Amino acid sequence: MLRLRQVAVVAADLATAEADVVNTLGLARCYQDPGVGAFGLHNALFPIGDQFLEIVSPTAEGTTAGRLLEKRHGDGGYMVLFQTDDLAGFRSRFDQLGMRVIHEAIDTGIVGLHLHPKDIGGAVVSVDETEDPAEWTWAGQNWRAFDRPAVVTALAGVEIQTDDPDTTAARWAAMLDRPVVERAINCDDATVRFVESADGRGDGVGAFDVVSVDPKRAGTSEVVVGTRVNFVL
Repeated sequence: MLRLRQVAVVAADLATAEADVVNTLGLARCYQDPGVGAFGLHNALFPIGDQFLEIVSPTAEGTTAGRLLEKRHGDGGYMVLFQTDDLAGFRSRFDQLGMRVIHEAIDTGIVGLHLHPKDIGGAVVSVDETEDPAEWTWAGQNWRAFDRPAVVTALAGVEIQTDDPDTTAARWAAMLDRPVVERAINCDDATVRFVESADGRGDGVGAFDVVSVDPKRAGTSEVVVGTRVNFVL
């Protein structure tokens, strides 16, 4: 199993970013994780079906998220979290490929391996395994009660922009053990695309796709927390 379970964006101001998500995507915050305080952050989680959009925002100087805000000149995409049922296999593959695990996130019923972005390019990536595949501890215990499917119902893809999309795609393919087809990698429920940077902001999560309830909205895009959101069917 390989699923796109969560996409994170970084914002200078959490409250403003939350309002943007609520107003544009119709989502409801389900959780704020106190554990991210150890990294000088606060956050907000929003369910989209059984997937999640996260906003992180710095509360201290010198954070990775804060440096990304400066490097990419404002709010934007930050992190991609995949779910697997074979984390041991992924850990072994990372060792074989020389991809460094910079943080092992552990909570009740879940473990996530965060990779060094310089080893893969494009974004911070975590590969996570849960004891119960239907659960997601990072979003709290009651996230289902906050799912609001009136506007969007699922995450369908994520777009990684980089100066060298072919090399980056190859690294991600090796990391995920999935083939690259036309600069894209298919997960079980979503697609990861690789495109050339064209906005002057450098490497990063440039966009993500959401399944729209309204067919008329499909094929359109809006910017949410500095990240392009593509509405698809």
